[in-house]
Amino acid sequence: MDKSEFINEDFLLGGEWARRLYHDHAQARPIVDYHCHLSPAEISADARWENISQVWLAGDHYKWRAMRANGVDEAYITGEASDYEKFKKYAATMPYLLRNPLYHWGQLELKRYFDVSELLCPASAKSIWEKCNARIQQDDFSARSLMKRSNVVLTCTTDDPTDSLEHHRAIAADESFDVQVLPTWRPDKGMAVENAAAFNEWTDKLAARAEVEVRDFASYISAIGKRHDAFHACGCRLSDHGLERAYAADYTQNEIDAIFAKLRRGGELDCEEILKFKSAMLYEFGVMDAEKGWTQQFHFGALRNNNSRMFAKLGADSGFDSVGDFEIAKPLAKLLDRLDSSGKLAKTILYNLNPRDNEVLATMLGNFQDGSAPGKMQLGSGWWFLDQKDGMERQIEVLSQLGLLRRFVGMLTDSRSFLSYTRHEYFRRILCNILGQDAEAGLIPSDAELLGQAVRDICYNNAASYFGFDLTPET
Repeated sequence: MDKSEFINEDFLLGGEWARRLYHDHAQARPIVDYHCHLSPAEISADARWENISQVWLAGDHYKWRAMRANGVDEAYITGEASDYEKFKKYAATMPYLLRNPLYHWGQLELKRYFDVSELLCPASAKSIWEKCNARIQQDDFSARSLMKRSNVVLTCTTDDPTDSLEHHRAIAADESFDVQVLPTWRPDKGMAVENAAAFNEWTDKLAARAEVEVRDFASYISAIGKRHDAFHACGCRLSDHGLERAYAADYTQNEIDAIFAKLRRGGELDCEEILKFKSAMLYEFGVMDAEKGWTQQFHFGALRNNNSRMFAKLGADSGFDSVGDFEIAKPLAKLLDRLDSSGKLAKTILYNLNPRDNEVLATMLGNFQDGSAPGKMQLGSGWWFLDQKDGMERQIEVLSQLGLLRRFVGMLTDSRSFLSYTRHEYFRRILCNILGQDAEAGLIPSDAELLGQAVRDICYNNAASYFGFDLTPET
């Protein structure tokens, strides 16, 4: 590979030790993508695309935000403009993305999946469009092929409890495809009681899927439990919760029964009732996870759908979310302690969106490590606005100082794109650069076996063993 290329073999690797660790220990490790938003239907159907805009720009609200900031009209983002016109507008935005993680990610994706080394800009847009589209038309460019080319051995999608799981079962039954595709339990709608009508509509769907008549709170929990069982039977070993903050208000069972009855009558809840119900549900979900040996994931701190005009036009996940400012530590401590005190604290991964909360969560996790499993309580990888070079470096630094980096379960894509597996490469290069620089500075031993094993563990082995998947760690 030409070292003069921007994305070259030593990209992000600042010294000999960094290069040795990456090329000898990180680069070839399999990928366990334990949290993503890929479509199981697209994997089952082995989806294909007509052009690069469809696989690279459609649905990517990271890129949409950048284009809006660059003055691009919405017609060329989510509107009626042609795919080529949208691609040209993004190509015109790329030169303005210097030092934005999208620049690194974009050029990495072009290099790895299309063998394009040229920098994307207005002058190169047409030739890159043509080269990428020619690659897309080849037989081996499809959803499943991209996963295999990326060395993915297992991925976990994100799924509502009312999902039929038919696509997961179809993938598992297909002996021609050996990548494990497992569901993840995402029950946010089961505690989203701010809108009684929407909650009741979801509850009716849950009742039908579980074949349980939901008459009261007890039967509601029974219906949720049946779906939890169905997810487990389909290979699910993780839950995921998108939360503004932890919910841990005091409540009685009589209060929750009355709140649920009010909801089912169509009554709108006041703030205190909402907080109590969310607290009860978060506890109930935690108990279910612990009883099955699952890992629970909490994603904290997103302030969502801030632009009401565009939310009405485009819906959620369209690029109008930001970092929130919420109280985390005190209710989180209460929630974890409540579960721990009842012997129902599952393995837990905490992700924060506000960088100020790195130390808060890292120290909180230390309160509940109990020796039952190595690294039971995990500080999650840099997420969303923090899954870039600076955010990853900060997360690694905090985890190193306040926990055990060697026990970290590593990176994930958290993406809807089949081209996002380069984020694992990005993370691995950053990890190796940090360890390599420390070795060269004499801050950690210059011991090839010690450092190499740490890299192998963080990149693959820890995830392979931590979640209870059917995977074998490598030596």
